[in-house]
Amino acid sequence: MNSTSHNNSTLSSRGFSFAIVIAIYIIAGLLFLLVYRWLDRASFTPLLSLFVADVVATIFVWLCGVVYKNVSVYDPYWSIAPPLMLTFWMSIAGFNTPYILLLVAVWLWAIRLTGNWAYTFRSLQAEDWRYTRYRQNYSPFIFQLINLFGLNMVPTLQVFVAMLPALLLPAKAAEANLLSWVALAVCLGAVAIELIADMQRHRFVRQRTSRDEILQTGLWRHGRHPNYFGEISFWWGVWLMYVSVYGFASRPWLIAAPVSMTALFLFISIPMMERRQLQNKPAYADYRKHTRKLI
Repeated sequence: MNSTSHNNSTLSSRGFSFAIVIAIYIIAGLLFLLVYRWLDRASFTPLLSLFVADVVATIFVWLCGVVYKNVSVYDPYWSIAPPLMLTFWMSIAGFNTPYILLLVAVWLWAIRLTGNWAYTFRSLQAEDWRYTRYRQNYSPFIFQLINLFGLNMVPTLQVFVAMLPALLLPAKAAEANLLSWVALAVCLGAVAIELIADMQRHRFVRQRTSRDEILQTGLWRHGRHPNYFGEISFWWGVWLMYVSVYGFASRPWLIAAPVSMTALFLFISIPMMERRQLQNKPAYADYRKHTRKLI
């Protein structure tokens, strides 16, 4: 067996690949801390230091994806970075009751999303179909530019923007009010919707008799993308928690955080997914006509 086939055989192992991904994210986390501490000593503002450290960690994860020829190395970043960053931020910026409530919600959201990734993760030889399509349609140089800036950096920037209401929340002492609890309910309800949608989808995949079948039961009977509906709702809940403490008028521009996340799913993620479904599943066009997009 030559070295190439040996490496391919090793990377096809789910357990070994999982260990590699865990090691990558541990190193990325340590790199994040080192960069933040260095920038902090250099008198950068805490929020700017957090942002730059986030970008540097993303670049490291991207490089690992290049080494292993798999963009999906980045996939867990979406759910791993927010709870760790927000917990780290609380240790620096302090906390208030609404922030603690939000942090609990973010950790539950992250556990659900990371768990779903882990459940579907096969190995470092399995790459998301969307990334593979980019890899096939562009030259290696252009693909790596798309990989770094479009597939890695843009999601990192998107999530950082979506977290701004949370990052700006602990600036003053505050007790939870009625709107804080409403915000928490929105976040937890969103996580519950995503969890139920995931469980229904996984059960459907296990039980279906043909890949042409379409999931049209449970939450999927009421909306074509209940998981995305939950994700969008969660980030509106994060913003609402900020509003519960400071009011809308304090920083009205922060509404751009949930709006941008909503736009990401409505104009990029959902259209891309639906084009693939229409190509691969003949009955999807009829399902699309009779079922709403989100709920």
